[in-house]
Amino acid sequence: MRMADRTTMSRRGFAVMDEDRQREIASMGGKAAHAQGTAHRFNSEEARIASQKGGRVRQEAG
Repeated sequence: MRMADRTTMSRRGFAVMDEDRQREIASMGGKAAHAQGTAHRFNSEEARIASQKGGRVRQEAG
């Protein structure tokens, strides 16, 4: 899709919803994922590794 076409397209879906409605829908999705047991929760080791990766990327970017 060309850039010119994107500017004339009408907004749809989440783009036209107010922020509170978007949060409500996202919350329902998160609750459903936890109820089904398919949601991911970071444990402390995963969080530590992710933090180190983020720090490295930031240092490399300058």
